[in-house]
Amino acid sequence: MRHPDCSRRTLNQLLGCLPLLAFAGCASRPAPAPRSLKAAQAGSDIALFALSLLDLPYASGGRGPATGFDCSGLVSHVYLLGAGIRLQGSAAAMAKALHPVNPAELLAGDLVFFNTLGYAFSHVGIYLGDGRFVHASNPRTGVRVDRLDNNYYAARFEGAKTIWG
Repeated sequence: MRHPDCSRRTLNQLLGCLPLLAFAGCASRPAPAPRSLKAAQAGSDIALFALSLLDLPYASGGRGPATGFDCSGLVSHVYLLGAGIRLQGSAAAMAKALHPVNPAELLAGDLVFFNTLGYAFSHVGIYLGDGRFVHASNPRTGVRVDRLDNNYYAARFEGAKTIWG
């Protein structure tokens, strides 16, 4: 059985933190995107659909399995057919339109962005979980899975975004 003083002391400590929490809400950094069970399930469905396209060829400007994919074409295709969500444009256009996500809070289906061509948000992939993402990499490798902690991608990571905002 707990001692009543312990419970009262814990309550007082928690109440003492409330002013700090109020000031934390004034920070200039955007709040992480709220996540729902529905969003998490849809993200898992998106990730699974993306995995079904592994080893398909890369094609600059490619938007479908018949011709191959570039990175944004893969994302557009997966979101449209896997979840009925229309995402269009380049990786940079997608990054601009979506909501930021703290990389520590990534969920399957979130998008991860990289600077691979010398400008911000020039490459995009779909986060799978466990530090992995699927993307249309290049003509040599096509659609494949890589890790965020891979030296190449870790050095070029620009941020993460979600449609769930």
